[in-house]
Amino acid sequence: MMTNPIVKRYQDNPILTKKDIPYPVHTVHNAGVAKHNGKYYMLFRSHLDTGRSIIGLAESDDGYKFKAHDKPFLIPAKDGFFKEYEAHGVEDPRIACIEGEYYITYSAYSKHGVRIGLAKTNDFKSIEKISLITEADYRNTVLFPKKINGRYVRLDRPHSEISPWSIWISYSKDLIYWGESELIMKPEPYHWDEMKIGPGATPIETDKGWLSIYHGVFPTMCGSVYRLGVALHDLENPARILGVSDSWILQPEDPWEVTGYVNNVVFTCGAVPENDGTVKIYWGAADSVMCVGTAQIDDLINCCLNNARPPIPV
Repeated sequence: MMTNPIVKRYQDNPILTKKDIPYPVHTVHNAGVAKHNGKYYMLFRSHLDTGRSIIGLAESDDGYKFKAHDKPFLIPAKDGFFKEYEAHGVEDPRIACIEGEYYITYSAYSKHGVRIGLAKTNDFKSIEKISLITEADYRNTVLFPKKINGRYVRLDRPHSEISPWSIWISYSKDLIYWGESELIMKPEPYHWDEMKIGPGATPIETDKGWLSIYHGVFPTMCGSVYRLGVALHDLENPARILGVSDSWILQPEDPWEVTGYVNNVVFTCGAVPENDGTVKIYWGAADSVMCVGTAQIDDLINCCLNNARPPIPV
């Protein structure tokens, strides 16, 4: 274990488990988190006893002690256009506040593969599904929390056998129709993220660039290990990556990260920057429970600039 870790784990992890949920679920993990009117709102994924997933809601005054709502917040549609494409579950939400509205991207599973759904809320009391914004097979779609040069911007991870499990960027004028897609980051061979990478939490705007926390996967003889890394994107042209940290910032170490529904996983969908220069990073541990830790934003930026590797291997 690192003696001076970049991400400092909260001493009372895990912060949310299936025992804290007032309706039957078997896991609590991979949550998007946002701060609204001084409160923290967590949209977490849970497996049901069918093996399919729904998304619940919990809230907190301090970002550490969360209380779950009585009912799920987002479930597969029972009718209409969404029904066919969400039939196998909804998963892994990310939240981006853009011009005062909270947009939620989530993975919609069906017999046709996985597509990205887009929904929004203003108050975390009600939710409106807007559109399915990709075809199959896409996962890990995150929106930048502001328009850049008049357009919405997203990162995602389409599946491709030619350029497998890499990070792409796309643009939109209306959040529905996307284009000008470009591959901007690939896994590094013989490295901690050599198998696949994917966008994690909503990017954070800093004076040095957009800070993006992503997950990387390494294959071993007894299964894959999911860790977290960081990249820094140019503020005006986020397709230009200024640096990718050569080292991970977080790996599975605590017992609930090493052993669970899926062993050896730390996976983030949410991070909340604070006014004191820190960021709260939330991660699903072993696809079973939710955890949180803090880091200095400047330390994460320095990882990208001072311990950097190219975003696309030479």
